Amino acid sequence: MPSNAVLEQKKQLVADLVEKFNNSNAGVIVEYKGITVEADTKLRKELREAGVDYRVVKNTLLGRAAKEAGIEGFEHVLEGATAIAFDPEYTNAARIINDYIEKSKTKTYKIKAGFAEGNALDADQVVELAKLPSREVLVAQVLGGLNAPISGFVGVCSGLQRSLVVALNAIAEKQSA
Repeated sequence: MPSNAVLEQKKQLVADLVEKFNNSNAGVIVEYKGITVEADTKLRKELREAGVDYRVVKNTLLGRAAKEAGIEGFEHVLEGATAIAFDPEYTNAARIINDYIEKSKTKTYKIKAGFAEGNALDADQVVELAKLPSREVLVAQVLGGLNAPISGFVGVCSGLQRSLVVALNAIAEKQSA
């Protein structure tokens, strides 16, 4: 029978995980076996630089925290060596982990599942999320799209202005002649 101190420690871990689920827009659950210490250190550094919290967790604690956070559907993937990446954005964790898997061509380190906006995602949906542009790129694309009609309008106006100047000059020359 576990001691009260151990139970309290586990309750605190679950509470921390619930808070991470609630404060993250997306996340990725991976099977982390087969990764070298060097590769793991590099991956963790890249995730940390992107603001992603990556940690190895016990499956029972992760399952309990997901349920408390209102996310269902992870039961079938919570076995074996499990780590989770909590992303305050949407695509950083999925993109970084998917890039690592593609570059390393590892068969043992793999995406199990994920979540976005409080909904469970399967591994294929996480890979699709990884292929989306980052938030900064999306904002730039939207602003570029909004700016395009304005630029076109300015171009039309300056073209009209030139035509008007030419027409006024022609009228002035005609009147002076």
